[in-house]
Amino acid sequence: METFTPPRDLVENDRYPDERRAALAALDLTAVDEPIVDVVEAFAPLPHVFTLQCCFGHFLTAPEQDEHSLAPIPDGHNGPVRYRIAYVAFGIEDSGRGRAFLDRLSRIPAIAPAYVQFGSAEWFWAQWLNSYTLQVEPAAHEYKDQAVLTVAEALRAQRVRARFFDELRRVLAEEHRRGAAR
Repeated sequence: METFTPPRDLVENDRYPDERRAALAALDLTAVDEPIVDVVEAFAPLPHVFTLQCCFGHFLTAPEQDEHSLAPIPDGHNGPVRYRIAYVAFGIEDSGRGRAFLDRLSRIPAIAPAYVQFGSAEWFWAQWLNSYTLQVEPAAHEYKDQAVLTVAEALRAQRVRARFFDELRRVLAEEHRRGAAR
């Protein structure tokens, strides 16, 4: 499944208020991976953005392992790891605040350019104009929603995933401070 394409330019979208309202009404925090519920909650009050989908990312080391397991890679594991990507997909309002926030979000890959990408996904864009994705995936697999990694690469991806969500939390907190200062 294609999960990533280069970012598209923002376009005028008269449907944005309705799309945001519908996305927030459909939001079910019990369906969100527990480690990132706070991230999704932090997006919700911002009027110039809304989340579409997200995943904490899953590191699967055994064939019978639950695909939604939040377990880290076990100490001593030395086999392959099937990694299901960590990502956040969101819609942005074509406004001054939306463009400025999108610019800040687009800089997050700088924390680990070989593992973090910012872009669009055609299948999201077809449903929601001005939709974007931030994802954690080794660059060699950036166009896939999962990949089989060596344990060394999976451990690096696991560390990057933690930094990614920490940085996203920091950017969101800064955005809330900016909003409170207005």
